[in-house]
Amino acid sequence: MADWDERYRRGEHATPEPHTLLVRAMETLAAGRALDLACGAGRHALFLAERGWKVIAVDASRVAIETTLERARKRGLTIDARVADLERGDFVIEPAAFDLICDFYYLQRDLFPQVRAGLKPGAAFVASIHMISEDPSEDEGHNPAFLLKPGELRAEFQNWRIIHYHETSPHDTDAGEHHRRSAEIVAKKSASDG
Repeated sequence: MADWDERYRRGEHATPEPHTLLVRAMETLAAGRALDLACGAGRHALFLAERGWKVIAVDASRVAIETTLERARKRGLTIDARVADLERGDFVIEPAAFDLICDFYYLQRDLFPQVRAGLKPGAAFVASIHMISEDPSEDEGHNPAFLLKPGELRAEFQNWRIIHYHETSPHDTDAGEHHRRSAEIVAKKSASDG
């Protein structure tokens, strides 16, 4: 985690602008309880809190959480930001507790069942996660365990109402520093999945 702490100390991955996918998704969602997984410097948690959401934001980087809390304080916002290593199970998603879970650029495949269970019926999952590149040379130096395969994210939520699904090619247009090929999804949990 020291590597990510150092990146955040240097101001990397600290853009204040939320991903346009989340901005668009908010047009159809009423404020409720949200979970921002691997929140980084808090751009999505802050965006949601400004719109009346009660947000829990988790990240394994202490520096990221400190940055999120400082940004919230400066804006007069309240965010429940927690240092938690998701891979080690430091944070467990409470079943049927959230109206929205967002995940931007974090892939932990064994977390998907918790995400599905953690959303209330009618709630939404909004995510953009890096994928394997069409040009294999672009993946050099990247651990394939942290890159989605084509169609993989859609398959994880295949029984949900998929509002939006798109695989960028070759780079996404996020305002942040993530410009790899990504899979985007906005999916709503049906009442029968509750």
